[in-house]
Amino acid sequence: MPFDSIDDVQNALAKENYICDRALATVVFLGLKLGRPIFLEGEAGTGKTEIAKALSSALGRRLIRLQCYEGLDAASAVYEWNFAAQMIAIRAAEGGADKDDLFSDDYLIARPLLQAMQPQPGGAPVLLIDELDRTDAPFEAFLLEALSDFQVTIPERGTIKAPTPPIVILTSNRTREVHDALKRRCLYHWVDYPSFAREMEILHARAPEASAALSREIVAFVQQLRKEDLFKNPGVAETIDWAKCLLALDVIDLSPEVISDTLGAILKYQDDIKKLQGSEAKRILDEARDALPA
Repeated sequence: MPFDSIDDVQNALAKENYICDRALATVVFLGLKLGRPIFLEGEAGTGKTEIAKALSSALGRRLIRLQCYEGLDAASAVYEWNFAAQMIAIRAAEGGADKDDLFSDDYLIARPLLQAMQPQPGGAPVLLIDELDRTDAPFEAFLLEALSDFQVTIPERGTIKAPTPPIVILTSNRTREVHDALKRRCLYHWVDYPSFAREMEILHARAPEASAALSREIVAFVQQLRKEDLFKNPGVAETIDWAKCLLALDVIDLSPEVISDTLGAILKYQDDIKKLQGSEAKRILDEARDALPA
């Protein structure tokens, strides 16, 4: 067990500039202690992917990422054969060369799930299965079996079982519901937008050059913006990006003009950007300043 307590988890992640609350640190601690996959669900941009990166770095383990997408199938996630090299070997054998085993490791291309089942330098890797909600039910069913026994099957090679189970983190932006059977195999945590104080900590860790006054205005404005009727609320990642953009422009404090000029850093849909034109940016800025903690 790499951590002795929940506080150790929080401190180790903080050293990697990942600021998490105690509830999330508890789920990570239990996942490591019990060897259970961790399922993180929440809005995009709330730090679900980043925790896998931070944990990998804190533990000194390899991070293996399976980026999910519509149409992803089991074979694409596990392995494929190097057909071009196999064809060359076949032609060489026809010309009199020694015939190789066409299904040896020389021709096997390991994809993320197979890589995670293989021994890795430094210990079991962190396997990030990112945006699982983009896949479909058949892939979920396959994943359920793979994560139950931490093994995968290659028809030409047989079953390959992980000598040490990987540390598995699954994420979902909840564009659709993931099946309960898979969730039950995992420790579940909803990653919500942070409080004002927590988001200030995150911004200080990720953009330490920003002054305290500017950081307070940035976080207050973004938090006020999340209360508006938008198609897509800005996540913590957008808060950080916006702060870095403002720093690059040498902005000292927010103004409606600066906000209008840099809206593309925090809002990603034109309909949302149009809503903040004219006096709307000033209204939200004024409300954000009024809501600032003393």
